[in-house]
Amino acid sequence: MNPGLQTAPGYVGSGALTEQRHRVLRNTYWLLALSMVPTVLGAWIGVSTGLAAAMSPGVSMVVFLVGAFGLMFAIEKTKNSAAGVPVLLGFTFFMGLMLSRIVGTVLGLANGASLIMMAFAGTGAIFLGMATLSTVIKRDLSAMGKWLFIGAIMLLVAGIANFFIQSSALMITLMVMAIGIFSAFILYDLKRVQDGEETNYITATLGVYLSLYNVFQSLLALLGIFGGDRE
Repeated sequence: MNPGLQTAPGYVGSGALTEQRHRVLRNTYWLLALSMVPTVLGAWIGVSTGLAAAMSPGVSMVVFLVGAFGLMFAIEKTKNSAAGVPVLLGFTFFMGLMLSRIVGTVLGLANGASLIMMAFAGTGAIFLGMATLSTVIKRDLSAMGKWLFIGAIMLLVAGIANFFIQSSALMITLMVMAIGIFSAFILYDLKRVQDGEETNYITATLGVYLSLYNVFQSLLALLGIFGGDRE
């Protein structure tokens, strides 16, 4: 290494870069854990009040899409300010409210509570597996992002189409695909932080949170379909 580089203005040593990446990763994990609190609170309020269940499926879909994309836009605008974390937590509360529809349906099953715990445990296992993989894999995964994004868009479009088609087989297929695609997204997003490609922990948290949300929702729906005991 050229000694002159170490004293050049703007030079950041490898140790400082490594520390920065570790700090972003730590903050991402802490904020991710914190985001579960408003999510659970939102789901509990939604189930208790029947708010999400009271909406028709069509109204629920519109509210979800407008609310989710609107809040994600707000997070992007505030991610570098003091308002970033509260806006993100507000978003996770909203997502919890929207999740209450399927949670309430599953809780109506005889073994509903155990299915929710199984879905939670399964999501946790996937997260731990992807987080571990992200520290083991050394190759650059940036090319993966384009294909995962295309897959997520296709899932969204197919999901909206299936709202009108009402195909059970297509719904189950989309849920299985969602678990695979969003599990890969967890690996991709965490790897970007570790490689220094993502330096904003609010953006990193949002990406991983959305993936965990979709994995949990899909797992819960599949468990409800195939493992639910009717009263």
